[in-house]
Amino acid sequence: MRLRRGIRLSLVLTLLASVVSPLRGAPAAAVTLPTGFQEQVVFNGLTEPTNIEFAPDGRVFVAEKGGRVKVFADLADPTPTVFADLSRNVHNQWDRGLLGLALPPGFPANPWVYVLYTYDAPPGQTAPVWNDTCGDANNGRCLVTGRLSRLRASGDVMTGTEQVLIQDWCQQYPSHSVGDLRFGADGMLYATAGDGASFSATDYGQLGNPANPCGDPPGGTMTPPGAEGGALRSQDVRSTADPTSLDGAVLRLDPATGAAAAGNPLIGSADLNARRIVAHGTRNPFRFTTRPGTNEVWLGDVGWNTWEEIDRVVDPTAAVTNLGWPCYEGAGRMASYDNANLNLCETLYTGAGQTAPYYTYNHSAAVVPGENCGSGGDAVSGLAFYPGSGGSYPAAYAGALFFADYSRGCIWAMRPSTAGGLPNPANLQAFGQAAAGPVDLAVGPGDELYYVDMAGGTVRRIRYFPGNQPPTAVISATPTSGPAPLTVAFDGTGSTDPDPADAGRLTYRWDFTSDGTVDATTPTASFRYPANGSYTATLVVTDTLNVSASSTVTIQPGNSAPTAVLDTPGSGTQWRVGETLTFSGHATDPQQGTLPASALSWRLRMRHCESVNNCHTHPVREWSGVASGSFVAPDHEYPSYLELELTATDAQGLANTVVRRLDPYTVDLTFATNPPGLQLSVGAATGTAPFTRTVIVGSTNTVSAPGPQQVGGVPYSFVGWSDGGAATHVVTAPATATGYTATYAGTSGCGTTPGYTCTTETGRPWPAADDGVLPLAGDDAVTDVALPFPVRLYGQAYSRAWVSTNGFVSFVDPGGAQPVNGALPAAAPPNAAVYPFWDDLYVRADSSVRIAVSGTAPQRRFVVEWRNIGLYGSTSARISFAVVLGENGEIVFTYRDLNTSGRERGDSATVGIENADGTLALPFSVNQPALVNGTSIVFRP
Repeated sequence: MRLRRGIRLSLVLTLLASVVSPLRGAPAAAVTLPTGFQEQVVFNGLTEPTNIEFAPDGRVFVAEKGGRVKVFADLADPTPTVFADLSRNVHNQWDRGLLGLALPPGFPANPWVYVLYTYDAPPGQTAPVWNDTCGDANNGRCLVTGRLSRLRASGDVMTGTEQVLIQDWCQQYPSHSVGDLRFGADGMLYATAGDGASFSATDYGQLGNPANPCGDPPGGTMTPPGAEGGALRSQDVRSTADPTSLDGAVLRLDPATGAAAAGNPLIGSADLNARRIVAHGTRNPFRFTTRPGTNEVWLGDVGWNTWEEIDRVVDPTAAVTNLGWPCYEGAGRMASYDNANLNLCETLYTGAGQTAPYYTYNHSAAVVPGENCGSGGDAVSGLAFYPGSGGSYPAAYAGALFFADYSRGCIWAMRPSTAGGLPNPANLQAFGQAAAGPVDLAVGPGDELYYVDMAGGTVRRIRYFPGNQPPTAVISATPTSGPAPLTVAFDGTGSTDPDPADAGRLTYRWDFTSDGTVDATTPTASFRYPANGSYTATLVVTDTLNVSASSTVTIQPGNSAPTAVLDTPGSGTQWRVGETLTFSGHATDPQQGTLPASALSWRLRMRHCESVNNCHTHPVREWSGVASGSFVAPDHEYPSYLELELTATDAQGLANTVVRRLDPYTVDLTFATNPPGLQLSVGAATGTAPFTRTVIVGSTNTVSAPGPQQVGGVPYSFVGWSDGGAATHVVTAPATATGYTATYAGTSGCGTTPGYTCTTETGRPWPAADDGVLPLAGDDAVTDVALPFPVRLYGQAYSRAWVSTNGFVSFVDPGGAQPVNGALPAAAPPNAAVYPFWDDLYVRADSSVRIAVSGTAPQRRFVVEWRNIGLYGSTSARISFAVVLGENGEIVFTYRDLNTSGRERGDSATVGIENADGTLALPFSVNQPALVNGTSIVFRP
């Protein structure tokens, strides 16, 4: 998605070990940190960890996406205890799972552990229904709900049964699921969840089969402007005539009951859900935090098309805060929802509006110039405040807000500019560049920043060393397995120390068999393993101040890795949305022969790319212990492709993985307007038609033809689509290139432009011009005249004018009579002109073009009258019209002798005024029969 976007939680790309063990503060590789900081892996071997909480007694609780909560006795504990296993109830597919975890103040004396997860059942049903395997979770029919529960702790395990506090949050699509949990300084429990809507289409409740399966009021298929479903669930609290949804909202709750906390802004509402809501209008508030010592909620809202947001709810009890989604993304209107003309958005635009984000960053730009972070496919995925005083980090970080982006793989620090002040968006630092995909941030023991790496199954901390920094031990071994006797080449030269005094001065100690004996002391070494077995080789590197770090690698002489073979689908296989694809594979092992199906595991993931080599991942499905199966190709935005991964693991734990890329069939859809140049929305993007979009065959694409809108200064209203759809409707991408045209009808009338307003008036006397007749006759003639006073138009004063038989006066040489009218403004001549009736006209024997001056300074008026003028191509038609140019800057067009036919009323004429370079105009009509006898058009500066 960008997620397009949900949180883009990625699958683990390699098999994770089944036993969790800490690395005892071992440094991690790759991440770039400010001078003096170092990242260390605290725990590894976790299975898709999503959230971490530190208990006051030193224990560490970690939530895993599949539904388990694990507890470590402390940061040095090598083996966690499973505190609770909720996997039977948790729906773990795509971005759904166990995502929220919180410990109450006073824990463990207050012995509750709070969890927020996706419940594996549609509304009103009992889990497990889907068993984590919706065949096509992205078809809008795999309905689930969210559940907030508390679990009673008895030591390191849950006792009794799960106490459900809230079960709600109908979620139609497999992203924008439940979010996060936190306790505020007031002791209340705060919770967030996403809108549960489509992440690839403009979703107002029209999608799915049956449509709107969550039953958002008023039910059935939603249509604009009254639609209130889909992403509009985030605005549901504003729709008081029906029950309120909790989707896309921030809740403030009584932690004992899950009911609304006392003091909430809507505590007096008859709707129990409305009482719970203190903020709403969020898309996917996957993570949030509270500012220390306050109840301020600071949340990261994952964006769709352009912006990631950090939002601030200053006082949750003062008033309900509307953060704007889906009517807004970032500080501006979300064009695709704006163009759908939805009442819940239109009334927000004209009413109190949204509370603007505290900070935004653009998907296509760096957060900090020069940083080593990706861009595109963004997902703000963690927030944590550093203590305002007393922390172990340098003073510049006091009160800083750390925030992370999972897709970019980076952590930033937004630091206050003054002591005790708010984090300042102008004081940003790229703190952790190329980090290991953080999905949760927390400040834990030692006032150090910790983050959860879901894809790698680790928990990491970032330490500050004001003096000597530890080295980093990096070990390379080739080969790590093979027939015995096995000779292995070891290389430790990748080890480093950030202190300049230690550069090139590290010492090395190798223990190749874990027997406590130092086997070598050189940077590189070789060792021969004579017999079959499994050995742990250890490298310890030490700096000049005797500070050490270690790294290990497992060596298995007598065993060779299996070979996985992905049989089907074959290389080059392509797919369409909704198509069922089958897969099969096998594996052989040098020692075991053909491996059984139980040794095989499969993963399917969607890769969505903003550009080449800039992709993020959606987990789709997993299979274990099978040699074959099938899946339904999911719907998604393009460019996207699937990766099918097969891993074979032998009895000794050696694995081999093969991955097959599966590209979709695509089609080009062209979108046009008649007339050209109007705006259309397709999915998340809005552009000026005509344009072409490449989409996946069979994909769902929401298209909108907004109205009214203008092109060339002329207002147009929507008439219809070439495919017969409504102004906003869904296009299912066909297999062949197809064009879609939205037809508009021009409308006429007065408006405003910088410099002028326009009104219509009746009852003005006819401004007869009898001072002189201009030498204009026949077809396409033009003459210039001296003006009796400076005439001002769009801020410029003119002393001469060129009068055309074709119904206009230009204050610069138009280069001819210009018989073909057009839209305004336009760079082509005429310019600096007034157009009372610009058409192909003809001065016949009974016609004339006349001028006159009336009034006294400074209220003089110069009149040009086209009297009894003919229309080219007609021998009988005659019309009269005039323009009055006032010394005070007023411009008046007046008409008479117009009959009821369209051309005499202007259906092939342009009426309006235009500036000197053809960039600004105020048209009244273009090719519209809008002119009326006795009605004057008045332009006032």
